[in-house]
Amino acid sequence: PHFLFNMLNNANVLTKKDPDKASQVLIKLSDLLRYQLYDSSREKVFLTSDIHFLEDFLNLEKIRRDSFDFIISKEGDLNGVQIPPLLFISFVENAVKHNNDSEKASYVNLEFKSHNGELVFKCTNSKPVVKAVKNNSGGLGLNNIKRRLQLLFPEAHELKIENSKDTFRVTLTIRL
Repeated sequence: PHFLFNMLNNANVLTKKDPDKASQVLIKLSDLLRYQLYDSSREKVFLTSDIHFLEDFLNLEKIRRDSFDFIISKEGDLNGVQIPPLLFISFVENAVKHNNDSEKASYVNLEFKSHNGELVFKCTNSKPVVKAVKNNSGGLGLNNIKRRLQLLFPEAHELKIENSKDTFRVTLTIRL
């Protein structure tokens, strides 16, 4: 809801400044919501559809923020690979949420690699120079993701988290 609220406010501002860009935002937002409402109700979706959803999400974020960029890289044959819907969005949302930086450009890089029945997903984000003040609310996201992975891929996944000074990286390996 917070993301939706921000995007609608952005579109509203853009309608006056840049109507064509506002139209693009609303179309991307419509695609994003359609995927979340309809496609995500299925048990499995094509990985390529989920990647397209993430790309729309990141493109909307790029419109909203001046100094934000992203890269999505793909390796191996991803066509035909099916996964539970919205498997990666929590990682990407967290990467976007925790990398907003007023001092320097920020980024999120996503990697998808399919090889020998394994899918490897990496999400790397920059960390801000000035750390945000933590409040005590929230913090359930990662625990919920871990629980979902245990339910979906018991004994068939590995989640690795690396937290360095400048970057945060999540690597998820799934045996399909």
